[in-house]
Amino acid sequence: MVSVLESILTQNQTLVDALKDEASYLLERQKHTRYQIIGRPKKVRRILIHEAAFLITVDAKNKLQVWPKYSVYIEDGMIKDVFRASQKKIPDKKIDLFYDASKRGGVVITPGFINGHAHPPMYLLRSSMTLDKGNVVDQVAKMAKLENQMTSDDFFLSAVGDFTEEQKHGITTTLSHYAVFEAVEKAAKLTKQNVINAVSAVSNSHPKNSPAMVERILKKRKNYFSTPAIAIHYLHRATPVQLKQIKQLIKKYNVLLTMHAAETESWVGECVSKYGKRTVEALVDLGLASSNVILSHAVHLTDEEIKLVKKYQIGIVHLPTSNKIHKSGEFRYPLFAHYGAEKQIALGTDSVISKNALDLLSEALQTRIMHQQAHRVLYEDLFKMLTSQAADILQLKNVGRILPGYRADLAFWKLRDRGFVPYNESKPISLVGNMITHGGRNIRDLMINGEFIIANRLHNVINESKLMSELQAAHMRLRERLKE
Repeated sequence: MVSVLESILTQNQTLVDALKDEASYLLERQKHTRYQIIGRPKKVRRILIHEAAFLITVDAKNKLQVWPKYSVYIEDGMIKDVFRASQKKIPDKKIDLFYDASKRGGVVITPGFINGHAHPPMYLLRSSMTLDKGNVVDQVAKMAKLENQMTSDDFFLSAVGDFTEEQKHGITTTLSHYAVFEAVEKAAKLTKQNVINAVSAVSNSHPKNSPAMVERILKKRKNYFSTPAIAIHYLHRATPVQLKQIKQLIKKYNVLLTMHAAETESWVGECVSKYGKRTVEALVDLGLASSNVILSHAVHLTDEEIKLVKKYQIGIVHLPTSNKIHKSGEFRYPLFAHYGAEKQIALGTDSVISKNALDLLSEALQTRIMHQQAHRVLYEDLFKMLTSQAADILQLKNVGRILPGYRADLAFWKLRDRGFVPYNESKPISLVGNMITHGGRNIRDLMINGEFIIANRLHNVINESKLMSELQAAHMRLRERLKE
């Protein structure tokens, strides 16, 4: 016992001693790196991730795997090979960058997570509701007044704040649902985040938005960094003529349509008043029910609607934290499982006014806790909702797995870290449960399209310290405009 105590105790007696110890530690740490450039490449095209402690992925047969001591070889942003480190060696002449994932306890690698529903331009509104008194409806109304004061620059800065926070939590792909397109496009390009940029074809806050405006964007879709898609706030907010136009756009451009659906019974009532049927049934009648449709929240769906979701392969994004905060009701996950539609569910963060942090691991934990009395959601199924299953729902063909032919979107997590340790070494799949139950954690490194966006926990594209200052200043300017 004494030897164990001696191994974990510091020798610090005072704060001064602790600061000296920290300084020496940081100096020593600078001498260590997992990154090594091989030769003098003009461009880093070929990367070897060497001997990760564990590689967690869904395989080609849709089974969750936890592979020990595996390496990943990447070329031009795509995964070329995944192999046991002891069984193959990549020659130095084929490597531009060597990342040693075996050092100092090792690294766990997962696919980058996929966020099925977010409102990135709302990031600047953090704190706009949390300290207010009154009911949720009143708080949302106050938040909306602040949002109406936002400028294009505010939307852009907000989206940068949102994407960089998502990246710190291992998210490499985001479905953005908002009424502005260019600000999100600009932020996606700057941060290098993969973004499905769903712009509202019908918007109360942006009345000039229309299906025709969306089509102008879709016509130029190959020119954008983000991937254009269509959004509407709720089905009942659109007219039959607008929905007919949207249906034609989906068919013409094979594009996704996303919307909030059945978030509250009152919104369901609005849909019934306008279209004579509940949300999913109305979608079927309107000819809009298909795998190109993504419904967020989807709290108040009937048994018959869930059967239709299954039949038409409609994608569902579960937002447990947001649903609780806004008192929307309880998502009927057990019934989705009963009717075989649970594989059509992904997870999302919503916005910072609906969640404490923009991470998906805590959404996975919320999902398990929320439904455990009626249905046990397995950790492996939750992991799929964050990765391969989300990719399938969002029709992303080469994302969400760590396999040859897939895009190199990878999240790197320190194994010797809180939450991961201790784990069952004889059954390392226990790491998946540890990862989720520990909740939101920060990644060590993050790769998007074969490029390290975050390295050694530091963002390589954005100066986060300056970003925080800019966000704070912009937020206060926004509050001042509201007073005017």
